[in-house]
Amino acid sequence: MLDHTPDYPPKTPPPPKRPLSPPRPETSLAGTARARMQVRNRRTAAWSLEAAPWSAPKASAHVLERLHEWGYREADTAAAALTDLLVQTAVADGGRRVSVHLADQNRQALIIALSHQPGLAVADTRVLPQLTGLGAVSCGTDTADDGRRVWAVLDL
Repeated sequence: MLDHTPDYPPKTPPPPKRPLSPPRPETSLAGTARARMQVRNRRTAAWSLEAAPWSAPKASAHVLERLHEWGYREADTAAAALTDLLVQTAVADGGRRVSVHLADQNRQALIIALSHQPGLAVADTRVLPQLTGLGAVSCGTDTADDGRRVWAVLDL
């Protein structure tokens, strides 16, 4: 048999399609989760405690012990009182546990209490004047899906 050769050029395959590009990131801040807390380039400590009435004194003892290890002894009364109020506020949210975080920099201590109680509506700011009255040079609170975060900065 004779091989038949076509009298037209063979059909070329179409060029490959461009791959789908990933979806564009959402640029709106509405509805975004709160940023995870990051403390860098300083000494830190953290404790997780059961959300119970005895948690505040225990957290205060932990904070004072760590501040003493770091060489700070002058602000014991203020540090204990601030830690007590921060933890009591977090415990009042009704979660199963609270966590306390401590960091220092430039002779200041940052003390944070997290309630880990989801579903809180809005940040309760009634505690802020009390924190300032106990010696906090700066303080704040915010609420997200994972609970409330209450913090205070204390001069050491």
